[in-house]
Amino acid sequence: MNKAIVAEYYRAFNAGDYPGMLALLADDVVHDINQGAREVGRARFATFLKQMHECYREQLVDIVLLTDESGARIAAEFTVEGTYLKADANMPPAHGQRYRLPAGAFFEVQGGQITRVTTYYNANAWLAQVSAP
Repeated sequence: MNKAIVAEYYRAFNAGDYPGMLALLADDVVHDINQGAREVGRARFATFLKQMHECYREQLVDIVLLTDESGARIAAEFTVEGTYLKADANMPPAHGQRYRLPAGAFFEVQGGQITRVTTYYNANAWLAQVSAP
């Protein structure tokens, strides 16, 4: 059941269905941003998604989901295929650079809702790809 919730989260992400993603999150979801701050709450997550939508177009492929014995904790491994659309804060200029990099995420699911999302990827590899001439 919980693995299906995370699978639906990624289906919604790839479809650009941000309301669908947000509906899967607990009101007090904990979001650990790669090499960034911890944010708490669905509203903060919605702001994050808006920024991502403005700056990046991404699809996640080769998604593999793994669960612990209880099924409450789910790990995801995937490849990000993206286009850098608009310069993000403190990042290089954007002019449609394409990128591809491996990433992972960790989830906790309780009561049918995602209560934690923690995402990891190699930011230096991403910077190298979008900074290349």
